[in-house]
Amino acid sequence: MRTGYSVEKVRAAERELMARLPDGALMARAAAGLAAACAGLLGRVYGARVALIVGSGDNGGDALYAGARLARRGAGVSAVLLAPERTHPGGLAALRAAGGRVLTAGDGTAAVARADLVVDGIVGIGGKGGLRPDAQALMRAATGTVVAVDLPSGIDADTGEVTGEAVRADATVTFGAYKPGLLIDPAHEHAGALRLVDIGLRLPEPDIEALQHADVAALLPRPAAESDKYRRGVVGVVAGSSRYPGAAVLTVAGALRGGAGAIRYVGPGSDAVIARFPEGLVTAGPPRKAGRVQAWVIGPGVGDDEGAHQAMADVLASDVPALIDADALHLLPPAGQLRAREAPTLLTPHAGEAAALLGTTREEVESSRLASVRALADRYGATALLKGSTTLVATPSHPVRANPTGTGW
Repeated sequence: MRTGYSVEKVRAAERELMARLPDGALMARAAAGLAAACAGLLGRVYGARVALIVGSGDNGGDALYAGARLARRGAGVSAVLLAPERTHPGGLAALRAAGGRVLTAGDGTAAVARADLVVDGIVGIGGKGGLRPDAQALMRAATGTVVAVDLPSGIDADTGEVTGEAVRADATVTFGAYKPGLLIDPAHEHAGALRLVDIGLRLPEPDIEALQHADVAALLPRPAAESDKYRRGVVGVVAGSSRYPGAAVLTVAGALRGGAGAIRYVGPGSDAVIARFPEGLVTAGPPRKAGRVQAWVIGPGVGDDEGAHQAMADVLASDVPALIDADALHLLPPAGQLRAREAPTLLTPHAGEAAALLGTTREEVESSRLASVRALADRYGATALLKGSTTLVATPSHPVRANPTGTGW
C-alpha cells in the first residue's frame, strides 16, 4: 500500500529526525537515493549528460548533491541556477568539487536540450502555483528523461491541484513518504513512475492511501467449500428502465463479478436480465417486497419517475448498506436525512454529479478532487467515491483512498 502524508506531517517528521542526526545527514540520504535512481534510469552513468535545473532551498540542494555523485562517476553534469544568490551553498560546493559545470538560466538552455537526463530541482513540497517563465523555458527545452526531485515542480503537494504550467516528469523520486498530490490527478499525471526513498521518517496516520493489487486481493473474501450462494451474500439491484435496459444488465453483471452469491433484481428490465443471467432472482418491485438482501445498489438508468422515487425511499429505509449511483444521486433526500441512516451508505458520483450535490461547478470539482470528495463525505455522513482517472474514496474520520490505476489500456 502506498500512503500519502501532508506537507505539515512530513515537515514535522523531518524536524524530529534532524534533531537526532548530524547536520546534513538527512539531505545526504535523500541525495544518495536520488542519485541511485538517476543512475538506474541512465543505465550507463559514465559519459552521460545530466542537467540539473536548480531552484533555491533544499530541493535544489538535493539535486546538486545527487549531481555531484553522478559527476564523480563520470557523468557530465551541468547545474542551471534559477536563483544564484539563493542556491544551496553546500550542494553547489559539492557539485563544483566533483567537476560539475554551473550555468545561469539565461545560458543553460543548450545544456538542458542536450542532456540525456534532466533533474527537476526547481521547487519542493512548499511550492505554490505554476512554474515561473524562466523555469518554463528550460523545461520546454528538455528532450531527455525528466526526473522530478520529491515532486514535479508546479503541482500542489497536498491536493494534487495544478494551477498553471507544471513539470511533466518521466519519474519522480520522493523522499520519506508519498505526498497526496503524487497519487491524485491532475498532478498524478505529471509524476510519471514513482520511487520512494526511505530516509527514516516516523510518520503518523496517513492522509491518503493507495491500495496495490496485493492489498485488494487480501481484502476480498475467499469462498470456502461450503460457501453457497446465500452464504456469499445476496445483493439487491434497482437499475434500468424501458429506455435503458442495458443499465440493468450491466449492474447485475458487476454485482456478480464482484463476488455476490446471488442477485435480486427489481425493475422493468427483468427480461433482459434473465436472458443474460438466468440465475438472477427477479421481481417487478417494489424493493421492500423483493426479499432479504445483504446490500442494495440503486441508480443506473432508473430515471426520475414516481416508481424511482418510491424505490429510493424503500432502499434508504432498509437496514442494510446501500450504494447510490447515477440517476439515484438526483433522488437523494436532504443531507440531514441521509446522515440519520444507521446502515452504511456509499455515494458514487462522477464530477458533474458531485458538483450538483455540492452546489458548485464540474470544473471546481475536477480541479479540487481531494477537497471535493472530503466535502461530500462530511456533508452526507456517508462514504463518497468520486469517479475519475484517479478514483477517490472518502469516509469521515478516515484516510482517503485513491485508485490511480487509470484505464484498462
